[in-house]
Amino acid sequence: MTLVVLDIVGLTPRLLRHTPTIGSVADTGFQAQLTPTFPALTCTAQAGMLTGADPAEHGIVGNGWYFRDLGEPLLWRQHNRLVGGDLFWNALRRRQPGATVANVCWWYAMGAATDWTVTPRPVYRADGRKDPDFYARPPELHDELTSRLGAFPLFHYWGPTASIKSTRWIVAAAGRILAAHRPDVLLVYVPHLDYDLQRYGPDDSRAAAAAGELDTALSPLIDACRARGDDLLCVSEYGITRAAKPVHVNRALRAAGLLEAHTQDGMEYLDPWASRAFAVADHQIAHIYVADPADLPRARAAVAELDGVDEVLDAEGKARLSIDHDRAGDLVAVAEPDAWFTYYYWQHDDRAPDLARTVEIHRKPGYDPMELFFDPANPRAARIRAAKALARKKAGLRYRMDVVGLDASAVRGSHGRLPDSADDGPVLLCSRPEFAREKVAATDVKGLMLGLASPR
Repeated sequence: MTLVVLDIVGLTPRLLRHTPTIGSVADTGFQAQLTPTFPALTCTAQAGMLTGADPAEHGIVGNGWYFRDLGEPLLWRQHNRLVGGDLFWNALRRRQPGATVANVCWWYAMGAATDWTVTPRPVYRADGRKDPDFYARPPELHDELTSRLGAFPLFHYWGPTASIKSTRWIVAAAGRILAAHRPDVLLVYVPHLDYDLQRYGPDDSRAAAAAGELDTALSPLIDACRARGDDLLCVSEYGITRAAKPVHVNRALRAAGLLEAHTQDGMEYLDPWASRAFAVADHQIAHIYVADPADLPRARAAVAELDGVDEVLDAEGKARLSIDHDRAGDLVAVAEPDAWFTYYYWQHDDRAPDLARTVEIHRKPGYDPMELFFDPANPRAARIRAAKALARKKAGLRYRMDVVGLDASAVRGSHGRLPDSADDGPVLLCSRPEFAREKVAATDVKGLMLGLASPR
C-alpha cells in the first residue's frame, strides 16, 4: 500500500464543484480547510509541508530571494540543501527504517534523499539553446520514463504554451512509478491550475474549464490508487484570487533614488551591488533589500505610498508572520487583494533588457506572469516570431524567443498574501476518516503524512 500525496496547486473549495473525481477523495474520508504559511507561494508552501516548519526556520522565504553572498537575486533554484529543517522522508525513515519515497516534480528535488526523483531540468546547450528534458534519479529512471512517455513537455509546463499536456505527462510518470516501483510514499506536483487562473482570473469560464481538464487528467491515477487500496491525500499550496492591478515597486525605488541600473548595448540591467534598495518581486510579495539601515525609512515610504500596497513589514512584522530569516528582505511588501508586484525597474520599455521579452525564469530579478502570454498587444505577431525562432532552433541556429509583452495589465490572477476567505484559500482532501479535522495548518501536513504512512 502506498500513500499518494497530490499537490494540486491552486485548488480551492470554490473550484471543487468543477472537479468531481478529485472531490470524491473525501467521500471515504474528510475535507478540511488548509491554512497556509506566509507567503502563500509554491516553494514556501512545499517547504512548510515537508518540514513542518515556518520560513523563519526552513529559510524558503519565497520562490527566490537575494543571495547576498553572490550579489544576485535568483529564483527557482533546485537543490534540496537550500531547505532547512527536518524533511519528511528523514522523519519517516526514523519511524520506519527502509521506507521508500518517490518525488515527482515537488520543488527542491535535486540532491534530496528520495528513492525516485523526477523534476524538470532542460538541456542547456553550449550555443544557448534550451531543449526540453528532466532530471531523474536513479539515472535509469530517465530512460524508463522517456521510452514510455516521450520527452518531458517543458514548454507546456511554463510559458505562453503552458497547458494540460505537462500535467498529463506528470500524472503518467507518477502512475508508472507507482505500478513499477511501489514506493511507500509518492509525492506528485500537479501544476495545471496555475496557468489559466493567472491568465484570466479564477472567475473566468476558462478557469472552470481548466479545473475540468485537470479532473479528467487525474482520474486514471486516482482510480488506480483506489483499485490498489492506496491512501490518497490531496493538498493545495494557495488559492489564486482575482488581481488585475500591477504595482511597479522597483520603479518607485528608482524614482526615490534608491535603485540603480547599469546600461549595456542600450539595455538597462538591475545593479544590486550599487543599489541602496531594490525589490525581488514574487507575485503579491516583494522582498526589499536595503544596503544601509539608515535608508530603511526612505525605502519604506517609497513603497508604502504606492497604490496597491497593503502593508510593508519591518522586523517586527516579519517576526509576526514567521518570515524573519536572513534571506528575507529587510522590508517585505504585501499587495492589496486585487494587486500584484512586477519586477520592472526600467522607466521606458525601449530600455528594457532583451530577456524581459523572453521566458527566462532564472535571470529575471523577480517573478513574471507575463510569460504565460503571447504578447497581448499583438499575439499574432508574437506567434509569428515564435515560429521563426523555432525554425532557427530546428536548423541548429541561435535564436531568441521574444514573445513576452511588457504591459502587465493583462494578468488577472495572483497569490502570495494570506487568503481573505477560506473559500479562496487552499484545501485538503483525505481518504482516511480517522484523521478527520476541520482545519489543517500547512505546517501540520508533515505530521499528517507521517500518520497516514504508518502501517495500519
